[in-house]
Amino acid sequence: MPWQNLLKRCDRVPASPDPADGFANLLQQLGSVTPFELAVVGGRLMATPGLAFLVGYQAALRMLWPSAPLSLGAMCATEQRSLRVADMQTRLGDLRLSGRKDFVTAGNAAEWLLVAARSEQPGEEPRLSLAVVYPGEPGVRLEPLPSIPLMPEISHCRLFLEEAPCELLAGDGWDAYVKPFRTLEDIYVLSAMTAWLYGIGQDSDWPQTLQLRLLALLAGCAQVSRQAPDNPAGHVLLGGLFAQFDGLKGEIDLALAEGPQHWAAMWQRDQTVMGLAAVARGKRLAKALAGFALD
Repeated sequence: MPWQNLLKRCDRVPASPDPADGFANLLQQLGSVTPFELAVVGGRLMATPGLAFLVGYQAALRMLWPSAPLSLGAMCATEQRSLRVADMQTRLGDLRLSGRKDFVTAGNAAEWLLVAARSEQPGEEPRLSLAVVYPGEPGVRLEPLPSIPLMPEISHCRLFLEEAPCELLAGDGWDAYVKPFRTLEDIYVLSAMTAWLYGIGQDSDWPQTLQLRLLALLAGCAQVSRQAPDNPAGHVLLGGLFAQFDGLKGEIDLALAEGPQHWAAMWQRDQTVMGLAAVARGKRLAKALAGFALD
């Protein structure tokens, strides 16, 4: 990654009322970038932590599906708060999807949706495929969910599918897409949020030692981003990065409290997003550590 693009001070991208327009403007400003560059440089440029989260989320999607369109997308997997394949009811047959997904991040602004669907034949073990659908196509309906205080710039929707035409991606839906996406999302959201904080530190003249440690955390993120998402060693390293991030929280809160209060208020409101996947991440770390006989 060209780190000079992060180290130099730069203006933030103004928040757009339409996340799709805001993301398109960001891509136009950044030009051709890798997913990690998108997460880090894009996250640093965002006006709010919520928008930085969205940029990290988009970077993870592009690592998962390198041929993704140059527009806002979303992963649609959860049903009834579960990711277990056996619990999913959405079905794929003859390139048609029917079912429901309960939580679609930025669904009202997404221009393409990755949908996990059961595709086994009767009598076979449950199996997932991953398909692409496009809002506005026949049989695709998005229903906005009530707004929540966390990251208010990012809306959420339910997805309803009724014999919706789709495009099928190659590979097993669980092993190649849904399972690795959780790790990719952790890596790239951590990268984007750390870059956002680093940018606030630059703008607010935080102590140099704190800024340097945020940079060191980003350098670690760069290394972990090069690991395959199913690599146990990568899960151990990622656990170390989150431990570093957690260890900086006290200093970050103090630095924010001594600077412009709108930054502190934003971070106080949105920082809990970093803990939402902590349980699943902890299970992956414990399994990886057990495999290396570490404790």
